[in-house]
Amino acid sequence: MNKITGKVWNFGANIDTDVIIAARYLNSSDPQHLAKYVMEDADPEFPNKLGKGDIIVAGENFGCGSSREHAPIALKAAGVAAVVAPSFARIFYRNAFNMGLPIFELPESLEIKEGQEISIDFDAGTIVNNTTNKSYEFTPIPPFMQELIASGGLINYAKEEAKKEAK
Repeated sequence: MNKITGKVWNFGANIDTDVIIAARYLNSSDPQHLAKYVMEDADPEFPNKLGKGDIIVAGENFGCGSSREHAPIALKAAGVAAVVAPSFARIFYRNAFNMGLPIFELPESLEIKEGQEISIDFDAGTIVNNTTNKSYEFTPIPPFMQELIASGGLINYAKEEAKKEAK
C-alpha cells in the first residue's frame, strides 16, 4: 500500500473538524454511521458523490478546530484514501495517522483540480497528476508512520506488536 491513485475532490482552506463531521452526528462512534455524513456541511451531496479510494485535496490548515478523532475516522470509513493539503492542524495530523488515514503536505495542492486523478507514492515522496502529467514532491512519510497506516492505525499496530512479543 505504498501507492494510492484516486479521483480528486477539492475543498478550501481552514476546513475544520466540525465541517468534516458535524457535532450533531457525534452521538455515535460507529465509523459507518459517521461516514454517511462526512463533509456534509461543506457539500450536502458529498457523501453520495464520494467513491471508495477518492482523495481530498484542500487548502491550508485542514482539520483545524476540535481535537475529535471522529474526523479522520469518518473520512477513512467513507472511503477517502488520502488527504493532501499545504498544512494540517497539529492534532488532526496526529489523529489521522493514529486512525490509519494517510495525509500529505503539499504546498502546491490547490493546483490540483476537482475531478482530476492523482497518484501518490509514499516511498518516493511524489504526487503525479495523471490528468495533467505534472509531478510534485513532498517529504516522504517516515517508515514508522507508514507502518501505522499499513496496520490501519495505532491500535491495530499495537495489537500486531503485542502478538509478535508474545511469540
